[in-house]
Amino acid sequence: MKEVIEKAAEIIQSGGVILYPTDTIWGLGCDPRNEKAVQKICEIKKRTADKSLIVLVPNEALLQRYVKEIPEVCYDLIDFATEPLTIVYPKGQFVAPQVLGPDGSIAIRLTKNDFCKKLMFKTKSGLISTSANISNVRYPGDFENLSDDIKNNVDYIVNLPLENKNFKPSQIIKIGSNGEVAIIRK
Repeated sequence: MKEVIEKAAEIIQSGGVILYPTDTIWGLGCDPRNEKAVQKICEIKKRTADKSLIVLVPNEALLQRYVKEIPEVCYDLIDFATEPLTIVYPKGQFVAPQVLGPDGSIAIRLTKNDFCKKLMFKTKSGLISTSANISNVRYPGDFENLSDDIKNNVDYIVNLPLENKNFKPSQIIKIGSNGEVAIIRK
């Protein structure tokens, strides 16, 4: 795994895009601070720039870097989540503008995936995590059924297995600036 992490980190640090197994499904990733790399992901997915992207982080320290203020309820949500959980926080920072929602919010998931965590420690940054499919086309699940358009347009394909065989994306909960909670995806 060490060589794969080294190569993926090199690609990300040079502004590239990777196709990689996340803690949920196959995803496209890059440095969330790199506007050109984020734009390339949007182009690969044929996705409009008005849709925000999810950022993976390995720990609370990086979470606190990207979120201006973390409502207290979020720590409880993180602690009690039994499945991968993405939280949309009211105000993000230090990422490319396309990563943020139109209201300045940011979607972040603390991952437990070993590869993702080691990669982020190596790059010293979070990691964009968006499903490896063309926008508005159903996500196919396993690697073999991913679109060749996706596979042929990334800079590196991480050759590791997907641990989650459910092919299910994370739950998404949005926290408002006043602490209100909205379920976006179950």
